[in-house]
Amino acid sequence: MLDSVRYKVFGERHRYYLIAMLAGLVGLVLAVILPNVFGLGTISKKTPIKIGILHSLSGTMAVSERSVADATQLAVEELNRRGGVLGRKVQTIRIDGQSNWAVFAREAENLIVNHEVSAVFGCWTSACRKTVKPVFERLDNVLFYPVQYEGLEQSPNIIYTGAAPNQQIIPATKWTIDNIGKRIYLVGSDYVFPRTAHAIIRTQVAALNGQIVGEAYVPLGGVEFADILADIKKQKPDIIFNTINGDSNLAFYKQLRASGIKSTDIPVMSFSLAESEVQEIGPKVVEGDYAARNYFQSIRSKQNRDFVAKYRARFGKDKVTTAPMEAAYFGVFMWAQAVEESGSTHYRGFRDALLGQTLNAPSGIVYIDPNTQHTWRTVLIGKVRDDGNFTLIWDSGRPVRPVPYPAFLPKDKWEEFLADLFEGWGGKWEAEGRT
Repeated sequence: MLDSVRYKVFGERHRYYLIAMLAGLVGLVLAVILPNVFGLGTISKKTPIKIGILHSLSGTMAVSERSVADATQLAVEELNRRGGVLGRKVQTIRIDGQSNWAVFAREAENLIVNHEVSAVFGCWTSACRKTVKPVFERLDNVLFYPVQYEGLEQSPNIIYTGAAPNQQIIPATKWTIDNIGKRIYLVGSDYVFPRTAHAIIRTQVAALNGQIVGEAYVPLGGVEFADILADIKKQKPDIIFNTINGDSNLAFYKQLRASGIKSTDIPVMSFSLAESEVQEIGPKVVEGDYAARNYFQSIRSKQNRDFVAKYRARFGKDKVTTAPMEAAYFGVFMWAQAVEESGSTHYRGFRDALLGQTLNAPSGIVYIDPNTQHTWRTVLIGKVRDDGNFTLIWDSGRPVRPVPYPAFLPKDKWEEFLADLFEGWGGKWEAEGRT
């Protein structure tokens, strides 16, 4: 009988051991399989966190975008030297958008679906942004967009680290009328940002009793300005407002000077010109003209001196830094802070932590507005020097709250406003905008 009891006891123990072993084995299998089944990824510290860098490295926009991609890479390399994010290295997938909006849309989806990136940092033109916007919304990922733009947009899947209209276009227009003159000539590339920016400027200039004496456009990449310059000479404006993008700026400024128009006669106020374009054109050609931005390389702060020094050490001692580069650079650290705080590398996991993030950036304090997903930025106006840098001649004194929809029209009236604008342009306004 004693042997029978012992057998029963040992039999029960073996059964428990077997159940425990099976449970452990099942747990191990689930730990390996479930992340792949549900797309949650692995939490191993050896696995890098991927992000996308999607900019034009070729084509008409490459002159502006290559350096922005480099600044993004610089921020990632700094993060990795500090130990990465969540104890994991950050890996960049760098793709050339080729100055082609269809390529941008295709590659944005490739980065999200095939590379499973945590976020994408990229785009320049509004036509490009509007092309990729539905991709990010459909796939629930996030684009960090580093460039000043025309506003009139909010997306739950875009973080706007560049300027909204009230952080660049609107204060620059007011400053110009107060300090330069009321007769303004508008020149821009023929796509969304210049067309819409000019519409905002026209409305504001009229309210300030100014006058738009001319308005002209060239295609992106266009280099023929003879007729426009002849008209500028005829109209004799006090100042030219320039919303040209990409390498068309090189042709515009050189032909402007060759035509005999000097900055001392008719200065130019640019909204997409920065230190890198000034270097390409030649500082002596652009000297005396103006730009409205949220960052200049000449800002005197420890954060900016460190940023400039790190960028030059990495990419060349003669390289310059620009507003979109700085916005791309600090955007990476905003993303990293949100991922660290939330413990998640997926946008749905770190989005709430991202809203309200703040940072002491090279340009000063920046803050992601939770209501608009735009960034509080300080407004600056600079004058080009003969060394290619800008002398700061005016600033807002503190970060300005972003207002994507300018206050001179109620938000619900902007669709009607844009419909009229684009109908006059010869096209039909659509919700995602016209390229």
